[in-house]
Amino acid sequence: MAPAITLAADAPTLSSANTGFMLICSALVMLMTPGLAFFYGGMVRVKSTLNMLMMSFISLGIVTILWVLYGFSLAFGTDSGSLIGWNSDWVGLSNIGLTELWDGYTIPVFVFLVFQLMFAIITPALISGALADRVKFSAWALFITLWVTIVYFPVAHWVWGAGGWAFELGVIDFAGGTAVHINAGAAALGVILVIGKRVGFKKDPMRPHSLPLVMLGAGLLWFGWFGFNAGSWLGNDDGVGALMFVNTQVATAAAMLAWLIYEKIRHGAFTTLGAASGAVAGLVAITPSGGAVSPLGAIAVGVIAGVLCAMAVGLKYKFGYDDSLDVVGVHLVGGVVGSLLIGFFASGKGQSEVQGLFYGGGLDQFWKQCAGVFAVLGYSLVVSAILAFLLDRTIGMRVPEDDEVAGIDQAEHAETAYDFSGAGGGAARSNITGPVADSASKKVDA
Repeated sequence: MAPAITLAADAPTLSSANTGFMLICSALVMLMTPGLAFFYGGMVRVKSTLNMLMMSFISLGIVTILWVLYGFSLAFGTDSGSLIGWNSDWVGLSNIGLTELWDGYTIPVFVFLVFQLMFAIITPALISGALADRVKFSAWALFITLWVTIVYFPVAHWVWGAGGWAFELGVIDFAGGTAVHINAGAAALGVILVIGKRVGFKKDPMRPHSLPLVMLGAGLLWFGWFGFNAGSWLGNDDGVGALMFVNTQVATAAAMLAWLIYEKIRHGAFTTLGAASGAVAGLVAITPSGGAVSPLGAIAVGVIAGVLCAMAVGLKYKFGYDDSLDVVGVHLVGGVVGSLLIGFFASGKGQSEVQGLFYGGGLDQFWKQCAGVFAVLGYSLVVSAILAFLLDRTIGMRVPEDDEVAGIDQAEHAETAYDFSGAGGGAARSNITGPVADSASKKVDA
């Protein structure tokens, strides 16, 4: 996408319908970050619940301010060397006209930039799931600041900015398979290789403390993802946004079912955690590909992603890296699968006329997808590991071992997610008064 242009006689005119639609989509994408917080928060142990929620919520604050100051300019400003953008008029967003349209579209620049802001917010929040239980909150906040500046903003320009090398090469990424999911998943892997495993990894039980919270978070993510995906066409005058909406639902359903079937065959049960994780895997995989494939292709994408991501989450035990909440297994693997499958399932009837191998287009698009996928993966992995190493050697990335064992919520936030101090039985919760109640209360207090 190119920098904003001034209205001219032959230029598009502002569409109230598309503007309203995009504002709603922006709000839906914003909701995904609290949804992610619930999803991750339910997957950790009780003693880490609040920290997990805060690691997502803090991104709403930090990235918003950085986006206003310079992030939007770096990601979508005038290209420099196919690697980064810049537009000094956008610094602080003070020189953008209220009715100034985004290049070639019928929505204001302000609408486009706030929609893209929500993508920038959730991407570092995705990384946090891999680091559960063991990272200082202050170090995490500083990591977000550095990471979005050095990694996310440039990668967003590569993929979506006019002049960005991946954009010009023809890499297809409808809504963030490379820029969001591979980027975050590779970063997560880079950081955990530096900071190491949780205390008790592969020894102590580390089961989710609240599967209802996990399901709530997954439901909010699924709901918000319609804005994430369908909104990325920046309107729906030609039906491509509607195709993406349908494919989002179809692929997510297929991936959830595929994950559950694999889980039943492999482990003997249909779990709620598997259903939630499978749904997210499908959402991730269809994000880059949904505008290029047919609904039947979306089923294939979902099934393949569901099975491969379910297989991938177990790799941490085989290879010994501690990806706490399966960010690598779901987001990195799901993003890679969804991006590469475009080279096979692109129908030529969606966002472009590009056809994949199974539609007679050969492997040309597949090789382009490979270039985008592995460039983003390698860059994010290496730079994220370097950032984590520098922070760990300066301010320290990890909490002390005693704090990790006792509970990071209390150590970092001076709070706990659940207050059981008032819980009791019998007279402590009844309307009984008098000596019997007094006696019962003393027993409860003791």
